[in-house]
Amino acid sequence: MNIAVIYGGDKRVPGNVIYQTPNTRPWKSYESVAEDIAGALRRLGFQSIHVLPEDMNLGDELRRRSIQFAWLNTGGTQGYNPMAHGPAMLEMFGVPYLGHDPLTTSILDNKPFFKREVEARGLRTSPFLTWHLARGTFDPESNVNFKTVFAGYDGAFVVKPASGRASLHVHVVEDRKDLAPVVDEVFHATQNHVMIERFLPGREFCVAVAGPVTARSEQLQIDTKPFVFSPTERVLEEDEQIFTSMDQKPISADRLRLLTTEMDADTVAKLEEVSLEVFMGLNLETLVRLDLRMADDGELYILEANPKPDLKQPSGDKTSLVSAGLAAHGMDYDDLVLSLFADRIDLLFCQRRGTVHHLHTLFAQSTLG
Repeated sequence: MNIAVIYGGDKRVPGNVIYQTPNTRPWKSYESVAEDIAGALRRLGFQSIHVLPEDMNLGDELRRRSIQFAWLNTGGTQGYNPMAHGPAMLEMFGVPYLGHDPLTTSILDNKPFFKREVEARGLRTSPFLTWHLARGTFDPESNVNFKTVFAGYDGAFVVKPASGRASLHVHVVEDRKDLAPVVDEVFHATQNHVMIERFLPGREFCVAVAGPVTARSEQLQIDTKPFVFSPTERVLEEDEQIFTSMDQKPISADRLRLLTTEMDADTVAKLEEVSLEVFMGLNLETLVRLDLRMADDGELYILEANPKPDLKQPSGDKTSLVSAGLAAHGMDYDDLVLSLFADRIDLLFCQRRGTVHHLHTLFAQSTLG
C-alpha cells in the first residue's frame, strides 16, 4: 500500500498557494510528528511511506506517487477553518484517509461550535459567548448577551481564539472591565471570532478516546466500545492559571500526573463516561483528546476537544498527552499508530465500502499472492 502522511504546508514557500491569506488557526507544520508516524509505519512493515505537505500541489503529488491511503497530520495551511481543507481535498480526490471528515473537523476545532454540541448532549461546559470586531469594540457593560450569560458572576474570564492550538493567544482576565483590549488583541492575532468564557479555577484533566480496534504487541483486537486511554491531570505551576503552550514549555513527565483506577477511581470513571458520550454522541470516527476542568463541586466541565492531538513519539522525558498513558494498557507508540490505522481501515470497510474499492482489490491480490 502506498501511504502518504500529510503535514501542514508553508504558505510562504513560492508555489504552495496562489495568494497568501491569514490563517485563523496559529500555523505549525507538524512535519516532525509526521516523520514520527511514518517511522512507526515503517517499523510495522509498511514499505511505501511518503511524507508530504498539504498545499496546492498535493493532488498532483498523490497522483504521481499512486497514493492509496493518507494519514492527516496537518492543521492546515491558511485561510478559514484550515483544518477542514485537508480532508475536503481528499474527499474530492477519492483518497481514503485517517482523520475526521471536513464537517466534524470544523466542529471539533471551532471551540464555540463544539461547546454548543456538547451542551446539546446535556454535558457540562463553562458558560461562554463569542465576539467579532466587525460588530465593534466589545463592551461588557452594554452587551445584553454578556449580561445574560454571566448574570451574577463577578469572577475571572478566559479569552481565547475560536480556533487555536497549544494555548496560544489564551488569556485569563480577572476583571470584566479589562476584557475589551484583550478581546481586541486576540482578534487581531487570529482575524476570527473570539470566545469569552467563565474561568474555572479547579484541577485540569485530559483524556484520549479513539475507535474500538487496538493493538497490543502488534496483535489486533476489537472491543465493543471506543478505546479510552491516557487519563491525565495537567500539573500547573504555582503561577500558572492555564496550561502553558507546548511551544513555550515542552510536555515532560513532571508536567503530568497519570491517573489510575487505584488512586483516582471516581475521576477516571467520570472521564471515561464523558469521553464515551462525546465520541458516540457526536458520531466521531477517530482519535480526539478532551480537555476538562473540575469545578468546586467536583463536577467535570469540558473545555474543548483537540481533533488532531499531538502524536509525537516519546523521547527521553518528553512525551505527548496522548502517548503518556499507553504503558498502562500494555501498548507502546507503534501499537498506538497501528491501532489508529487498523481502526480506520476497519471503519472504511464496514461503513464506507464505496470509498475503498481500490483497497479491496489490493488486499484481495495480496491474499491471493
